[in-house]
Amino acid sequence: MNRRSAIALTLLCSLCLFYQTLAQTKAQAPQQTKAPVVQTAAANNFALSALEQELLDEINLARTNPQQYAGYLEQLKPYFKGNIFQLPGRGGLITQEGTSALEDAIRVLRQTKPLNPFTLSRGMSLGANLLVQDAGPKGLTGHKGTDGSFCEQRIERFGTWQGSVGENLSYGKETARQRIMTLLIDDGFTDRGHRTRLLSPDFKVAGVSCGDHAQLGVMCVITLAGGYTDRANQGAAQKF
Repeated sequence: MNRRSAIALTLLCSLCLFYQTLAQTKAQAPQQTKAPVVQTAAANNFALSALEQELLDEINLARTNPQQYAGYLEQLKPYFKGNIFQLPGRGGLITQEGTSALEDAIRVLRQTKPLNPFTLSRGMSLGANLLVQDAGPKGLTGHKGTDGSFCEQRIERFGTWQGSVGENLSYGKETARQRIMTLLIDDGFTDRGHRTRLLSPDFKVAGVSCGDHAQLGVMCVITLAGGYTDRANQGAAQKF
Protein backbone atom coordinates (compact mmCIF):
# COMPACT_ATOMS: atom_id res chain seq x y z
CA MET A 1 0.00 0.00 0.00
CA ASN A 2 1.47 3.43 -0.97
CA ARG A 3 1.67 6.42 1.38
CA ARG A 4 -1.38 8.17 -0.10
CA SER A 5 -3.52 5.06 0.29
CA ALA A 6 -2.31 4.55 3.85
CA ILE A 7 -3.23 8.14 4.79
CA ALA A 8 -6.63 7.77 3.18
CA LEU A 9 -7.22 4.47 5.00
CA THR A 10 -6.31 6.05 8.34
CA LEU A 11 -8.73 8.88 7.66
CA LEU A 12 -11.46 6.43 6.70
CA CYS A 13 -11.03 4.56 9.98
CA SER A 14 -10.94 7.82 11.96
CA LEU A 15 -14.18 8.99 10.38
CA CYS A 16 -15.79 5.70 11.39
CA LEU A 17 -14.77 6.34 15.00
CA PHE A 18 -16.33 9.81 14.99
CA TYR A 19 -19.54 8.61 13.40
CA GLN A 20 -19.71 5.87 16.03
CA THR A 21 -19.59 8.53 18.74
CA LEU A 22 -22.18 10.57 16.87
CA ALA A 23 -24.56 7.62 16.89
CA GLN A 24 -24.38 7.60 20.69
CA THR A 25 -25.50 11.27 21.03
CA LYS A 26 -29.04 12.62 21.10
CA ALA A 27 -28.80 13.26 17.35
CA GLN A 28 -29.75 9.71 16.61
CA ALA A 29 -30.79 8.76 13.08
CA PRO A 30 -34.47 7.82 12.78
CA GLN A 31 -35.32 4.14 13.04
CA GLN A 32 -34.40 2.51 9.78
CA THR A 33 -36.75 0.70 7.49
CA LYS A 34 -35.21 -2.69 6.91
CA ALA A 35 -34.40 -3.45 3.30
CA PRO A 36 -35.27 -6.91 2.05
CA VAL A 37 -32.60 -9.53 2.58
CA VAL A 38 -32.20 -11.62 -0.55
CA GLN A 39 -30.31 -14.92 -0.53
CA THR A 40 -29.55 -17.43 -3.22
CA ALA A 41 -30.47 -21.07 -2.75
CA ALA A 42 -26.78 -21.86 -2.34
CA ALA A 43 -26.55 -19.28 0.44
CA ASN A 44 -29.30 -20.94 2.46
CA ASN A 45 -26.83 -23.51 3.79
CA PHE A 46 -24.78 -21.01 5.78
CA ALA A 47 -25.43 -18.10 8.10
CA LEU A 48 -23.83 -14.69 8.31
CA SER A 49 -22.68 -13.29 11.63
CA ALA A 50 -24.78 -10.50 13.15
CA LEU A 51 -22.41 -7.79 11.87
CA GLU A 52 -22.22 -9.35 8.40
CA GLN A 53 -26.01 -9.55 8.13
CA GLU A 54 -26.41 -5.97 9.37
CA LEU A 55 -23.82 -4.81 6.86
CA LEU A 56 -25.73 -6.42 4.00
CA ASP A 57 -28.97 -4.94 5.33
CA GLU A 58 -27.46 -1.44 5.46
CA ILE A 59 -26.10 -1.66 1.93
CA ASN A 60 -29.44 -2.86 0.63
CA LEU A 61 -31.22 -0.09 2.52
CA ALA A 62 -28.99 2.52 0.86
CA ARG A 63 -29.70 0.93 -2.52
CA THR A 64 -33.46 0.46 -2.16
CA ASN A 65 -34.12 3.71 -0.29
CA PRO A 66 -31.35 6.21 -1.11
CA GLN A 67 -33.55 9.13 -0.02
CA GLN A 68 -33.82 7.74 3.49
CA TYR A 69 -30.08 7.17 3.67
CA ALA A 70 -29.41 10.73 2.51
CA GLY A 71 -31.40 11.83 5.56
CA TYR A 72 -29.02 9.95 7.84
CA LEU A 73 -26.07 11.78 6.32
CA GLU A 74 -27.83 15.16 6.65
CA GLN A 75 -27.63 14.77 10.42
CA LEU A 76 -23.82 14.96 10.31
CA LYS A 77 -23.68 18.48 8.83
CA PRO A 78 -23.97 20.51 12.08
CA TYR A 79 -20.82 18.88 13.40
CA PHE A 80 -18.55 20.28 10.70
CA LYS A 81 -16.71 23.59 10.92
CA GLY A 82 -14.59 23.95 7.81
CA ASN A 83 -12.52 20.82 7.55
CA ILE A 84 -13.01 19.97 11.23
CA PHE A 85 -15.57 17.41 12.33
CA GLN A 86 -16.23 17.87 16.04
CA LEU A 87 -18.86 16.67 18.46
CA PRO A 88 -19.67 18.74 21.57
CA GLY A 89 -17.08 18.25 24.29
CA ARG A 90 -14.76 16.21 22.10
CA GLY A 91 -11.60 16.79 20.11
CA GLY A 92 -11.93 17.64 16.44
CA LEU A 93 -11.00 15.48 13.46
CA ILE A 94 -9.30 17.12 10.50
CA THR A 95 -10.91 15.77 7.34
CA GLN A 96 -9.49 16.20 3.86
CA GLU A 97 -12.63 17.71 2.34
CA GLY A 98 -14.80 18.99 5.13
CA THR A 99 -18.47 19.00 4.24
CA SER A 100 -17.83 18.81 0.49
CA ALA A 101 -17.55 15.00 0.50
CA LEU A 102 -20.60 14.78 2.77
CA GLU A 103 -22.63 17.15 0.56
CA ASP A 104 -21.53 15.21 -2.50
CA ALA A 105 -22.74 11.94 -0.98
CA ILE A 106 -26.07 13.49 -0.03
CA ARG A 107 -26.50 14.91 -3.53
CA VAL A 108 -25.73 11.58 -5.18
CA LEU A 109 -28.13 9.70 -2.90
CA ARG A 110 -30.87 12.27 -3.54
CA GLN A 111 -30.40 11.79 -7.29
CA THR A 112 -30.16 8.00 -7.19
CA LYS A 113 -33.22 6.04 -8.20
CA PRO A 114 -34.00 3.03 -6.01
CA LEU A 115 -31.94 0.00 -6.98
CA ASN A 116 -32.50 -3.69 -6.48
CA PRO A 117 -30.94 -5.12 -3.30
CA PHE A 118 -27.86 -7.26 -3.59
CA THR A 119 -28.34 -11.01 -3.62
CA LEU A 120 -26.08 -12.76 -1.13
CA SER A 121 -23.66 -15.34 -2.54
CA ARG A 122 -22.14 -18.14 -0.47
CA GLY A 123 -19.14 -18.52 -2.77
CA MET A 124 -18.39 -14.80 -2.84
CA SER A 125 -18.66 -14.67 0.96
CA LEU A 126 -16.19 -17.55 1.18
CA GLY A 127 -13.85 -15.66 -1.15
CA ALA A 128 -14.15 -12.53 0.97
CA ASN A 129 -13.40 -14.58 4.07
CA LEU A 130 -10.10 -15.71 2.58
CA LEU A 131 -8.83 -12.13 2.82
CA VAL A 132 -10.18 -11.79 6.36
CA GLN A 133 -8.36 -14.96 7.45
CA ASP A 134 -5.19 -13.86 5.67
CA ALA A 135 -4.95 -10.17 6.61
CA GLY A 136 -6.79 -10.02 9.94
CA PRO A 137 -4.43 -11.99 12.19
CA LYS A 138 -1.40 -10.27 10.63
CA GLY A 139 -2.84 -6.76 10.97
CA LEU A 140 -2.51 -6.12 7.24
CA THR A 141 -4.60 -3.78 5.09
CA GLY A 142 -5.34 -3.54 1.39
CA HIS A 143 -6.94 -5.65 -1.31
CA LYS A 144 -3.92 -7.83 -2.15
CA GLY A 145 -3.55 -11.09 -0.25
CA THR A 146 -0.18 -12.36 0.91
CA ASP A 147 -0.42 -14.98 -1.85
CA GLY A 148 -0.71 -12.20 -4.43
CA SER A 149 -4.43 -12.75 -4.98
CA PHE A 150 -7.07 -10.08 -5.51
CA CYS A 151 -10.84 -10.40 -5.14
CA GLU A 152 -11.28 -11.91 -8.62
CA GLN A 153 -8.93 -14.79 -7.87
CA ARG A 154 -10.35 -15.38 -4.41
CA ILE A 155 -13.97 -15.73 -5.50
CA GLU A 156 -12.94 -17.88 -8.49
CA ARG A 157 -11.97 -20.58 -5.98
CA PHE A 158 -15.64 -21.07 -5.11
CA GLY A 159 -17.48 -20.39 -8.36
CA THR A 160 -17.69 -18.33 -11.53
CA TRP A 161 -18.35 -14.61 -11.68
CA GLN A 162 -19.96 -12.64 -14.50
CA GLY A 163 -19.77 -8.99 -15.52
CA SER A 164 -17.39 -6.92 -13.42
CA VAL A 165 -16.04 -7.39 -9.89
CA GLY A 166 -15.30 -4.91 -7.12
CA GLU A 167 -14.37 -4.93 -3.44
CA ASN A 168 -14.80 -2.56 -0.48
CA LEU A 169 -12.87 -2.88 2.77
CA SER A 170 -13.78 -1.47 6.18
CA TYR A 171 -11.70 -1.47 9.36
CA GLY A 172 -12.47 -0.50 12.96
CA LYS A 173 -14.94 -1.27 15.74
CA GLU A 174 -17.93 0.48 14.22
CA THR A 175 -21.50 -0.61 13.60
CA ALA A 176 -22.71 -1.57 10.16
CA ARG A 177 -24.39 1.79 9.62
CA GLN A 178 -21.28 3.73 10.60
CA ARG A 179 -19.23 1.68 8.16
CA ILE A 180 -21.63 2.22 5.26
CA MET A 181 -21.99 5.94 6.02
CA THR A 182 -18.21 6.27 5.88
CA LEU A 183 -17.95 4.34 2.62
CA LEU A 184 -20.68 6.45 1.05
CA ILE A 185 -19.07 9.75 2.10
CA ASP A 186 -15.70 8.49 0.84
CA ASP A 187 -13.71 11.47 2.15
CA GLY A 188 -10.25 11.68 0.61
CA PHE A 189 -10.99 9.38 -2.32
CA THR A 190 -11.36 11.52 -5.42
CA ASP A 191 -12.94 8.78 -7.54
CA ARG A 192 -15.52 7.97 -4.83
CA GLY A 193 -14.88 4.33 -5.65
CA HIS A 194 -16.37 2.92 -2.45
CA ARG A 195 -19.62 4.83 -2.96
CA THR A 196 -19.79 4.09 -6.67
CA ARG A 197 -19.49 0.36 -6.11
CA LEU A 198 -22.21 0.27 -3.45
CA LEU A 199 -24.64 2.21 -5.66
CA SER A 200 -23.77 0.66 -9.01
CA PRO A 201 -26.64 -0.96 -10.93
CA ASP A 202 -24.03 -3.14 -12.65
CA PHE A 203 -23.37 -5.03 -9.41
CA LYS A 204 -26.14 -7.42 -8.41
CA VAL A 205 -24.50 -10.05 -6.17
CA ALA A 206 -22.52 -9.60 -2.97
CA GLY A 207 -20.29 -11.55 -0.63
CA VAL A 208 -19.70 -10.33 2.94
CA SER A 209 -17.22 -11.44 5.58
CA CYS A 210 -16.01 -9.82 8.82
CA GLY A 211 -13.43 -10.94 11.34
CA ASP A 212 -10.92 -9.81 13.95
CA HIS A 213 -8.08 -7.55 12.85
CA ALA A 214 -4.90 -7.45 14.93
CA GLN A 215 -4.42 -3.68 14.58
CA LEU A 216 -7.78 -2.11 13.77
CA GLY A 217 -10.36 -4.13 15.67
CA VAL A 218 -12.55 -5.75 13.02
CA MET A 219 -12.17 -5.85 9.26
CA CYS A 220 -15.04 -6.38 6.84
CA VAL A 221 -14.73 -7.38 3.20
CA ILE A 222 -17.57 -6.64 0.78
CA THR A 223 -17.13 -8.26 -2.63
CA LEU A 224 -19.49 -7.33 -5.48
CA ALA A 225 -20.12 -8.75 -8.94
CA GLY A 226 -22.51 -8.51 -11.85
CA GLY A 227 -23.40 -12.16 -11.38
CA TYR A 228 -22.04 -15.29 -9.73
CA THR A 229 -22.58 -19.04 -9.96
CA ASP A 230 -21.58 -21.01 -6.88
CA ARG A 231 -19.57 -24.18 -7.36
CA ALA A 232 -21.16 -27.28 -5.88
CA ASN A 233 -19.59 -29.18 -2.97
CA GLN A 234 -17.50 -26.33 -1.58
CA GLY A 235 -15.00 -27.34 1.07
CA ALA A 236 -16.25 -27.77 4.63
CA ALA A 237 -12.94 -26.50 6.06
CA GLN A 238 -14.01 -22.92 5.43
CA LYS A 239 -15.53 -20.45 7.91
CA PHE A 240 -19.11 -21.18 6.96
